[in-house]
Amino acid sequence: MPSASSTIPEPSRVGDRPEPSWNALNRRTNPFADHRFLAALEACGCVSPDRGWTSAVMETGDNRAFAPAWLKHHSHGEFVFDFAWAEAAHRAGLHWYPKLLVAVPLTPVTGPRLLGDSSDRRRELIERLERRVEDEALSSCAVNFCDDADRADLEAAGWLARSDWQFHWFNQAYGDFDAFLERLRSKPRKNIRRERRKAREDGWRYRWITGTKISSVELDTVHACYRTTFLRYRNLPALTRAFFEQAARSFGSPFLVCFASRNGQDLACGVFWRNRETLFGRYWGALVETRDVHFETCYYQGIEYCIEHGISRFEPGAQGEHKIRRGFVPVRTWSYHYIRHPALREGIRRWLEMEHAALEDYRRQLREIEPFRDDGDA
Repeated sequence: MPSASSTIPEPSRVGDRPEPSWNALNRRTNPFADHRFLAALEACGCVSPDRGWTSAVMETGDNRAFAPAWLKHHSHGEFVFDFAWAEAAHRAGLHWYPKLLVAVPLTPVTGPRLLGDSSDRRRELIERLERRVEDEALSSCAVNFCDDADRADLEAAGWLARSDWQFHWFNQAYGDFDAFLERLRSKPRKNIRRERRKAREDGWRYRWITGTKISSVELDTVHACYRTTFLRYRNLPALTRAFFEQAARSFGSPFLVCFASRNGQDLACGVFWRNRETLFGRYWGALVETRDVHFETCYYQGIEYCIEHGISRFEPGAQGEHKIRRGFVPVRTWSYHYIRHPALREGIRRWLEMEHAALEDYRRQLREIEPFRDDGDA
């Protein structure tokens, strides 16, 4: 199988860039495009060349534009799945790895990826990404979960667009959780109340704690819950105990954990980040199997938190149409792709057209299970 050069270049790390310059370009103070989050992933061994992630930051050289880029030797931890593309390339006798990726590792959350103080700066980054793909004979470059500013410039550059659906919750100035429930039809409203009752059975209790107050023992529990759940489902628990520690201490209040405890013992938790507008649900973990506690911790506690704190949006994570019945609605996410080989690019373009049509059909099907009532419904 043909491949590009196996030489791994010296990493060009986020952590080596000045944090103030980087974060000054972080639109809407997205916590995952934040220097602290990305540098913690690098420093704590969550992403590294031996794990198939080689830091390859792109920049304009004047601290006015950056892109968190990576040379990838696999397609795991991206949440924009290109395994079929890799297989098509290999069948054609072309290499797919290594490839260039602009993304936040392990994090399917929309946000800025081309950190520039103007459209001209972002377009300069795009040109540099294209040049690197060509100069190093890489297969491609992807920009995953990019925001609207990035989208406009990537569209103008002619990159291939790809979309998918996530499910987010929006605060309609609800006074409390019951006011939210009143916006739902009778059946989903009753189901949510039943789930919440079951999540309180056997003495389960819930509490929130921020990165400014979380203890070392509690961070041990966070990592143990996360690791246990990932291993239970045979996934790689890439985040280390050191990462959770560094994230909590560096972010402080925007880092949040909702603990679920029984008989005074913390047995499950959800890890969240927030900014002024959005609560982001990121990692769920439990030391015991419990379905209803998962829904309570990861969804209903998050909704209550948003209502209480006046937060307008809750993004609980990727995938999962079951979220719709719990008051979440479909929101489109985007990635953009530069493919070096012309024939492969054309094949992927046609594939994307078919995928887009299928996703539109899927969206129409989802309307049948949307829980919000029309005026006059019970």
